[in-house]
Amino acid sequence: MEITVSKAALLKELQATQGVVERKTTIPILSNYLFEAAGDKLSLTATDLDLSLRTSCDVKVKKEGSCTIPARKLYDYVRLLPDADITIKLLDNHWVSIRCGRSNTKMVGMARSNFPSLPVFPTAGVVKIPAQVLRGMIARTGFAIANEESRYTLNGALMVLKPESITMVATDGHRLAHVERAGQKFEGVSGEMKTLIPKKAMDELKVLLDSDTDSVEFAKDDSTLFFRVGARLLTSRQLTGQFPNFEAVLPKGNDKSIALHGDELGSAISRVAQFADERSRAVRLKLEKGELKLSASSTETGESEDSLEIDYNGETLTIGFNAQYILDFLKASGSADVKLELKDAQSAGQLRPADSEDYKYRYIVMPMRI
Repeated sequence: MEITVSKAALLKELQATQGVVERKTTIPILSNYLFEAAGDKLSLTATDLDLSLRTSCDVKVKKEGSCTIPARKLYDYVRLLPDADITIKLLDNHWVSIRCGRSNTKMVGMARSNFPSLPVFPTAGVVKIPAQVLRGMIARTGFAIANEESRYTLNGALMVLKPESITMVATDGHRLAHVERAGQKFEGVSGEMKTLIPKKAMDELKVLLDSDTDSVEFAKDDSTLFFRVGARLLTSRQLTGQFPNFEAVLPKGNDKSIALHGDELGSAISRVAQFADERSRAVRLKLEKGELKLSASSTETGESEDSLEIDYNGETLTIGFNAQYILDFLKASGSADVKLELKDAQSAGQLRPADSEDYKYRYIVMPMRI
């Protein structure tokens, strides 16, 4: 194999795949890229066995072939090269020569045959999803996914496709983010198509969807999810198991509703939370006529109180929430005004953007004892 490629083109694709490359692995080949040169294209593949990303760039191919190159080392080295053409050539014993200007480096690769074979994009059952719609949904739900390995089915988000709507739900057992977008037409979807997307795949998708692509081609087989974004193909192992019945926890009867400015609420919570218990991050919200009082205290740091003027004339209610959970929502919603809807001190609270946006977005937070 021998190719010549511009530094900018190669670096762009190396950057796109960094999140997939396995850093701490017991299987050395997973720390490598697979390079395959044919025609006038270089195809790059990175995988950690659960997730893989295949991407490509235009190159001058002097000799077709394939090789594997240590991913992290290549990325770090290429970043430091001058903006010029790079020549990559496979030598004996899987060594790879990299020349650029006056720089000449040899890297130790591994046998191409060691690289795992990857699933092939299905020819049937492909659904097109608008890229910005999917990105918007991931941004509004991804942060609520559980990080605990033990709660396996919560380590991803549930995507529900129907002929005319798309819904995404994520929960970690303490909070739940639910976003729905109606008025989209999904050809080839009949009834309801449910898919559990792992957190790592969600994170990678969010990065890939930053590019100038209009739509994502989504498909799945028995074990793998496929997302084709332009010339890049992300594959992910499916999560198996049953996602919790989220519709059962969507609150009903939250009749105490107050409108708040997102920035003001975020600032007040951030100030008060400095004095919350470090483990629980609990902040107390007290709803009174015309006023929302926020307070927190801990024996180590002291106590703090803040208040916001509100349009409320109902009975007094005191409830506790994890401050970080509310701040996460305010950041994700990007909305100037939000609505907080409560029932009583023991029931889950609901937050949603006040303006009627394209997305029907609701965020449910379990209360804390304070």
